[in-house]
Amino acid sequence: MSRPATTHDLIGIGLGPFNLGLACLGHPLDDLDAVFLEAADGFSWHPGMMLPDATLQVPFLADLVTMADPTSPFSYLAFLKDVGRLYPFYIRESFYPLRREYDDYCRWAAERLDTVRWGERVVAVEHDGDAYVVRSATGRTWRGRHLALGTGTAPRMPFDVDGPALHSADYLSRKDDLLASGSVTVVGSGQSAAEVYADLLAEQEHHGFELTWVTRSPRFFPMEYTKLTLEMTSPEWSSYFQALPAPRRAEAQRGQAALSKGISSETINAIYDELYRREASGGVDTTLLTATEVTTARWDGERYTLDLRHTEQQATGALRTDSLVLATGYAPRVPEFLQPVRDRIRWDEQGRFLAGPTFAVDHADAEVFVQNAEEHTHGFVAPDLGMGAMRSSVILSQVLGREPYAVEKRIAFQEWGIPDRYRDQAAPPVEASPPLVEGRAQRHPLVEERAQRASRDQVSR
Repeated sequence: MSRPATTHDLIGIGLGPFNLGLACLGHPLDDLDAVFLEAADGFSWHPGMMLPDATLQVPFLADLVTMADPTSPFSYLAFLKDVGRLYPFYIRESFYPLRREYDDYCRWAAERLDTVRWGERVVAVEHDGDAYVVRSATGRTWRGRHLALGTGTAPRMPFDVDGPALHSADYLSRKDDLLASGSVTVVGSGQSAAEVYADLLAEQEHHGFELTWVTRSPRFFPMEYTKLTLEMTSPEWSSYFQALPAPRRAEAQRGQAALSKGISSETINAIYDELYRREASGGVDTTLLTATEVTTARWDGERYTLDLRHTEQQATGALRTDSLVLATGYAPRVPEFLQPVRDRIRWDEQGRFLAGPTFAVDHADAEVFVQNAEEHTHGFVAPDLGMGAMRSSVILSQVLGREPYAVEKRIAFQEWGIPDRYRDQAAPPVEASPPLVEGRAQRHPLVEERAQRASRDQVSR
């Protein structure tokens, strides 16, 4: 295997918000040689859901860098100042940017980086005995000691479906087709389902289609956003979650839908107000079904038949609809290009990445890091934009052998688990999940080498 001339400290694969944040935080570090490869020709974040009035569900402080470095020139406030919108944002008095503004911000940041290589779709990752070799479809090759995988998630399809059904990820590109049909059914429980339903509801008066929203949740529940609950987006809660045995982590996740998959109360209230207005004006042709699961979707060439099961009554039924929108979320995916190095990576029993405390998934626990592919090990905070800067800080500290950005270890008032001072000393210790808590007494040789080099440089200064 021929070797590229340069061996980078870090190669990032994929450039969504998380790897983009890692690139921005790494940009000013003189002792970091990094490159980021992205298949697309430019940055684009969920274009199919870029609705005009949609906002982020996290404050602007959850940008690419601020929670790690508030002084960074890549902050959201720096973007607003650069484009002349800082004062309008201030006068608006809302912590929550428009989704379109956030997309513009990320594109602005990406264009200021010289470490990004656009149009480089990675097709293979190999290891030559000393470092990873990354090959793209263009024939170019890069070599690096560490990898950061930010390849994103794929639309989740909870049941087999054929025909012209679309995922909410493609909603805007096919909206005109929906408006021209006689009936539209939206399936889903979270913010995306609510936004699609609200947008179609606003169009219904002009186009006259029948509109149905089906959710298997027992109600249209709001995102839980109280302050003590928000403390769960913290390093110590994530550490607590990681230490739970895998079955208990899965059980805990099932009870946390309102923490990450709920609907903003503003969206719920706006939908109700529109339904009330329409009812007062003569009625509205819409149906909202809760606690109802779609088990199959059959396409006969003209319409869908959705088989329904009520989760509380255990009753079954069927719904006929011309068009189907699946707002059923996203799931991490394991890229095919990792096949040559699968033996270097830890996997759980379901074939998912088994990430350790530092987001590393390789057996050495120091070479391959994941961004937003660790929800099953680190909890619901994995896809949270507000935790991205902290995760990037941890990854950079592992790559460099030093902590370029302070990583908060404790920020919460509350405790998770029984504190040692209250623990019954006679009770057996809580069984932890070994792959997530062992092996950090010694650093990997690559990390140790960087740390020793940094220490020597500091002494020489």
